[in-house]
Amino acid sequence: MTVAMTAQEDGGALPANGFGTAELERHLAGAVPSFQGPITLERISGGQSNPTFFVTSPTHRLVLRKQPGGTVLPSAHAVDREHRIQDALRGSDVPVPHMVHFCGDASVIGTPFYVMERLDGRVFADCRLAEAPREERAAMYRSAAEMLARLHAVDWRAAGLDGYGRPDGYFERQVARWTRQWTQSRTRDLPEIERLIEWLPQHFPAAGPATIAHGDFRIGNLMFHPTEPRVVAVLDWELSTIGDAMADVAHFALTWETRPDEYGGLLGEDLAAQGLPSQADFLSWYGAAGGRAERFTRFHTVFALFRFAVIFEGIADRARNGNAASAEAAEVGRLSANFARRAAELAEGGARPL
Repeated sequence: MTVAMTAQEDGGALPANGFGTAELERHLAGAVPSFQGPITLERISGGQSNPTFFVTSPTHRLVLRKQPGGTVLPSAHAVDREHRIQDALRGSDVPVPHMVHFCGDASVIGTPFYVMERLDGRVFADCRLAEAPREERAAMYRSAAEMLARLHAVDWRAAGLDGYGRPDGYFERQVARWTRQWTQSRTRDLPEIERLIEWLPQHFPAAGPATIAHGDFRIGNLMFHPTEPRVVAVLDWELSTIGDAMADVAHFALTWETRPDEYGGLLGEDLAAQGLPSQADFLSWYGAAGGRAERFTRFHTVFALFRFAVIFEGIADRARNGNAASAEAAEVGRLSANFARRAAELAEGGARPL
């Protein structure tokens, strides 16, 4: 869905985007140096979590991220954390948009929000990268692997991120967190989820060094150069924390564990024919760039599938309550059963080659 209207046309009413553009324009004019209206809003489609908009005025090209309306789960949709970590990463080896302004006052547009600079580049929703030249697709995946290694090498304490997350017991806390999320957002009985809730605590791996964990590092959250096969920005930091690098590695590795109709994965695709790398290629590139790929185990994949299953169940719950950020949320929510089933099969089937 796309929403485009000016504040002058709006007159302060609440349009389909859920808030009045006149209020937003007045706020930005007072909070952002040299900002001038009128503004135009354009909803960026595809987001399942925090609604995102292009904000265009005669003086600025910005992106706005806000919490969804209605009741949200505790600690979810934390736009203040998104703003904090991206501001901390400014000038690091991990490129992020420049943070322009954070507003914690929900009275302005109904929820907290922040605005950041709008970058030029390409974002691909489909892991097949069908819109990119075939001969550049492997290089794009290599750039993604190298960017992930660079993220995990950031000295998060030097970046001012003390207190952003607890560096110990990451997977223990994550399993507990997503178990609570499942309890709070479940819309049906899924026996596979219940089995995973028992299996995961019995198979925790040895902890690795604490790193920044993006939480949703995947092709769809990377911006590539307009014409070159390299990552120019890492986007969508809602789920970021201080944690274990293998959570990000496993999450990206789901690219090869899910089908094209399951959130745009590559399972079952002819990779060579499409110029796409294998999961082993990705892990090799990550390791060559300094990442500790040798730590990646079956547990990490099972956990990533479990987590995705719970996230999708939350999307289904928000769709039921009318608060989801995407018109496709109800359909995507049905994927939770698929991922839960695959995680349970992997957990119960023993080790398998990567």
